[in-house]
Amino acid sequence: MYGYIKMPESTRVLDTFRLNGLTALVTGSATGLGAAMAIALAEAGAAVACHGNRRPAAETAAHITDMGGTAAAFAADLSDPAGAKYLFDQVSARFPQVDILVNNAGTIYREAAVDHNLAEWQKILQVNLTSVFELSQLAAKGMIARCHGKIINTASLLSFQGGIRVPSYAASKGGVAQLTKALANEWAPHGIQVNAIAPGYFRTSNTEALQADETRSRQILERIPAGRWGDPADLAGATVFLASRASDYVTGTILTVDGGWMGR
Repeated sequence: MYGYIKMPESTRVLDTFRLNGLTALVTGSATGLGAAMAIALAEAGAAVACHGNRRPAAETAAHITDMGGTAAAFAADLSDPAGAKYLFDQVSARFPQVDILVNNAGTIYREAAVDHNLAEWQKILQVNLTSVFELSQLAAKGMIARCHGKIINTASLLSFQGGIRVPSYAASKGGVAQLTKALANEWAPHGIQVNAIAPGYFRTSNTEALQADETRSRQILERIPAGRWGDPADLAGATVFLASRASDYVTGTILTVDGGWMGR
């Protein structure tokens, strides 16, 4: 029988979730899931660089500041091949280092595969996959030097499933899942953990049309064992876990936060 061993105060489990003294960059955090992730990291003690695509995530940064945290807002167009470096340079000029990178920015385009616009294909891949790789490269250089870092990518249920009329999005999110594993393999020896969160169906502006479609919404809810749409706040715990010391032995994992969709 195993006896209870009292852990030293400094290593108690709740302390391993604290992010005090660390800086996080969260892309696509103007609204929705990204904003919820940024706020969660701030509540755990991190200073947060809040990114908006084309416009700064000023409201998210202001919310964090109002609750007593440290935050700054940045804008960069990640559909521009120069956007990732432009963003990282801005953040590096404001904060001494990036300890936690959350690659959340993403976009979607719906069209039948046979007619899918090639320019839109390139745009989706640039925002959803290429910028993720570029920002991870830029952040990892400092993380490797410090022998510590956390990278969290936003994957999708379409990292596992093909979807319909979204071939570019499915390809990009399948790529995010595999990129997560590839980077995890290379950077684990340097003390860097790379993981991804795959959200299910959440109540955001991106899903408003689905929510408004009575038939489609009913079909979605029937497939979700939890019986409800996700709320952005449902990502808070997973984000803080993967950003903290509590997940130091977790890497290359795609964590589904989907109300049970993938287990159905």
